[in-house]
Amino acid sequence: MKQKSHVLTFAIFISASSPLYAQTCGTITIADMNWNSASLMAHIDQFILNNGFGCDAELIPGDSVPTGTSMIEKGEPDVAPELWTNGIKAALDQGIAEKRLRIAGSSLSDGGEEGFWVPDYLVAEYPELRTIEGIKQRAELFSHPEDDEKFAFYACPAGWTCQITASHLFDALELAQEGFEMIDPGSGAALAGSIAKAYDRQQPWFGYYWSPTPVLGKFNMVKVDFGSGTDVEEFRNCTTQLDCDTPKVTMYPAAPVHTITTENFAQSNPIAFDYFGKRSFSNQQMSELLAWMEENQADAEEAMYYFFEQYPELWRSWIPKRAAIKVTNAL
Repeated sequence: MKQKSHVLTFAIFISASSPLYAQTCGTITIADMNWNSASLMAHIDQFILNNGFGCDAELIPGDSVPTGTSMIEKGEPDVAPELWTNGIKAALDQGIAEKRLRIAGSSLSDGGEEGFWVPDYLVAEYPELRTIEGIKQRAELFSHPEDDEKFAFYACPAGWTCQITASHLFDALELAQEGFEMIDPGSGAALAGSIAKAYDRQQPWFGYYWSPTPVLGKFNMVKVDFGSGTDVEEFRNCTTQLDCDTPKVTMYPAAPVHTITTENFAQSNPIAFDYFGKRSFSNQQMSELLAWMEENQADAEEAMYYFFEQYPELWRSWIPKRAAIKVTNAL
């Protein structure tokens, strides 16, 4: 009899319709960031929390630095679904130390990813292209569009932060000595277009790119191994700095991408905070979703419904079975 009583108590606790459950969840404000992956996460979070847990979640406009600053200074919004923490690291560390903010989990389980890439069909034909030494040995594959005596490396567009890191690593890897020349694509769209063009024609391509992006959702690319491992201190102190005169070879470290909440929210909404600790995407999953959004000119809400339909095993792994049933019924 005692055991049945405990089961009944637990059932009442997890019922999204019970006053106790609703009170435990409460009102939540979620930053709807102004880029696709973060906005998609915000819409998914709102739908799951409202329909699966009986919360009252509201989306409000957000952006990286203003949202982080507002959470520290004003305690609002409650949640930033996808915060690239390198850009706000000092303020974030201080906010956590002062118990104003808390890291709930990893929005992107792989972290933001950068690197030098080649198409998978090229690696299938020349397996050695997985490494930078193989790239050098097969340099003649990467013909330059304007100079028959040079080989092409497609770099980050001028003026972008990644132009600095790509240039330093190009020098550190001594690619110019192997006949490579950096090609400035002029824009992010042009860089993406160069990959699409190569892929459509099954031609060689070698250059810089990052993930998650629609491009790496559409096209299977292989990240080139420099054989150096990752030296985080070198990357932070030299590779990313414009005045780095003697860059060394290092792989790009993953950029931490977290879901951040206010400390007050973490303490007062344990059920929602636990959900945010489990909700995470791999770069491949997010890249595929971003590619679908681009191909279908879909907004975040439309992409949210597509996500629920196409990735049921993923989102159901984030929440209890009872909440998953409620989300399914709401859909």
